Amino acid sequence: MSSLQLEIVTPEARVFTGSAQMVIAPGVEGGLGVLPDHMPLMTEIIPGEVIVTTEDGELSFAVGGGFLEVLPDRVSILTDMAIVEAEIDEKAAEEAVARAEQEMRDKVLSGEELATVQASLLRSFAQLHVKRRSHR
Repeated sequence: MSSLQLEIVTPEARVFTGSAQMVIAPGVEGGLGVLPDHMPLMTEIIPGEVIVTTEDGELSFAVGGGFLEVLPDRVSILTDMAIVEAEIDEKAAEEAVARAEQEMRDKVLSGEELATVQASLLRSFAQLHVKRRSHR
């Protein structure tokens, strides 16, 4: 079966580099599935789950906002957060959600502060979704 090279990169690290048969990412207009020989495109991604199908099975990553570039033989995901399911700390993500919700209730936030807290909340929700989906 043909495959494509996938690279998931954050500002801190290259989180994944390898071969994939399929990649599903959370695009701004909904889920986007990419197979080998896909038409080239570039789009924005939102916080959510990236599912990577490899020869060895399936990997799930919680991702933040960013960009997805697709070429016929390669996919690049540039994001502000990417955590493989096995490394997600569910308790820490729950605590981050509680802190963000509390901050939004208790403080009058400026536009920029509110956007920062909301982005943090969405990244934490993405982590919880990926972690809890894998336990079903």
